[in-house]
Amino acid sequence: MGTWNSRGLRGSFLEELINMTNEKYRDRKLALIQKIPTPITPIDIDHKSRHITLAYFEKKSTVDYIGVVQGIPVCFDAKECAIDRFSVINNVHQHQMDFMSEFEQQEGISFLLIYFKGRDCFMYLPYAELKKYWDRMEAGGRKSIRFEELDPSFEISTYSGTYVHYLEQIQMDIDRRAN
Repeated sequence: MGTWNSRGLRGSFLEELINMTNEKYRDRKLALIQKIPTPITPIDIDHKSRHITLAYFEKKSTVDYIGVVQGIPVCFDAKECAIDRFSVINNVHQHQMDFMSEFEQQEGISFLLIYFKGRDCFMYLPYAELKKYWDRMEAGGRKSIRFEELDPSFEISTYSGTYVHYLEQIQMDIDRRAN
């Protein structure tokens, strides 16, 4: 079993922005996306602050978010990286790839939302592209994705108070699948 400690809060900035975005989408009836909690069992709790300081994961999680956008099922994981390189080997796990693959087989849309802190840039990475990088890594190639390798048209902008406005990128993903 994996254990959780302060590293478990990595990505909380990105997740908070996504959660606020998802609330706006829900209020506007554009999408209904839910954060999937990772089930943990607390082992040590700081009773003064009432914070969990050590816990173990009860089971492997799949993705961070799942829901529906205008009748289209979507699932995605939120990732952050401090540099211009996203480490696939350290950030994406086999069980997540398996889940996203199965989700795609059911005609859903799977993707990653990656926040490059150094650039203050949000990117949408479609599952098909992630799979190419995963396969490259599995074949003994590069274990990370350079920012320059990503399609710049999938950069996510802030729009009308929506912090991580990823619906346009989902539409782009759908359009590319149709061609």
